Amino acid sequence: MSQTLLSTTDTTPHYGPPAAVLLEALHDALMSERRLLDELIAQMRRQRAAVGSDDIQGVDDSTFATHRILATLGQARQRRRQLNVLLGGHEDCTLRELEQRLGDQIDGRLREARTRLQQAADVLAREVGMNRKLLREALSSNDQYVRTLVGAPATASTYALEGASPMAATSARGVLVNRTA
Repeated sequence: MSQTLLSTTDTTPHYGPPAAVLLEALHDALMSERRLLDELIAQMRRQRAAVGSDDIQGVDDSTFATHRILATLGQARQRRRQLNVLLGGHEDCTLRELEQRLGDQIDGRLREARTRLQQAADVLAREVGMNRKLLREALSSNDQYVRTLVGAPATASTYALEGASPMAATSARGVLVNRTA
């Protein structure tokens, strides 16, 4: 019997890039995603400043930039999903799951990149929350301002308020519509 058949060395061919190349690509993907999240954070802050100074064009510009960054972030996440599969995980594998699956192959650089990405995501979540609150307040304030200008009631109630009599029907109701029809 031949000694080559009894050897314990793995002679099966491996297809695809080596693990070191994939880990480097994963590190690059994590860093790219973090940079995009940092750009989104900056856009959220610009948007908040534009709302605070009643800069409609600034709000519009920051909204457009946000959409552009989100599209790029979607592509970056797709890239990471592909790397997850190549590294032995599944598409929707979290970074923590992938780290557990790869074990000793994950070095400090990748752990730090994962941590920084998660920190950037946390900051972005807080920034988005602040912007939502500010935009809600701005919309409410603008709504109240318009109601005051046109003499509309302060609340948009479809029911009569308690103790208030319903509006009396007048013959002038619908005159403008009837004249233009």
